[in-house]
Amino acid sequence: MMYIDEILEYLPHRYPFLLVDRVTEVEKGKLIKGYKNISFNEQFFQGHFPGNPIMPGVLIIEAMAQLSGILGFVTVERKPSDGVVQYLAGSSKARFKRPVLPGDRLSMESELISSKRGIWKFDCRALVDGEVVCVAEILTAEREV
Repeated sequence: MMYIDEILEYLPHRYPFLLVDRVTEVEKGKLIKGYKNISFNEQFFQGHFPGNPIMPGVLIIEAMAQLSGILGFVTVERKPSDGVVQYLAGSSKARFKRPVLPGDRLSMESELISSKRGIWKFDCRALVDGEVVCVAEILTAEREV
């Protein structure tokens, strides 16, 4: 389990763009699970959409990419403080099954499919109350900074 203080060591993101609140399980080189609590106070709800707040799909993809990046860092035993970052390099096969609303807990799972020369491929899914809301393959690229 990783709490927010440790998550901040693995992700360079900060408010309002840190989209992982807790890591509940991590198995180096294999999988990671975590979640983001979705509050009505999230900035994006002001404009997406007034009177009908829905979490933007691109932010669900970003949240899964951030969680996947943590798995990449844990797997190679490095952190941003070592002068390296994980960038979102691509996504494919993304499907959105239902909206994510204020009050939901966005549970995420990411499984490492492959890694080659700093490019990581993950099979990801996001769920709310056990119901799949999004699936996607995510690519991240490890780069020196």
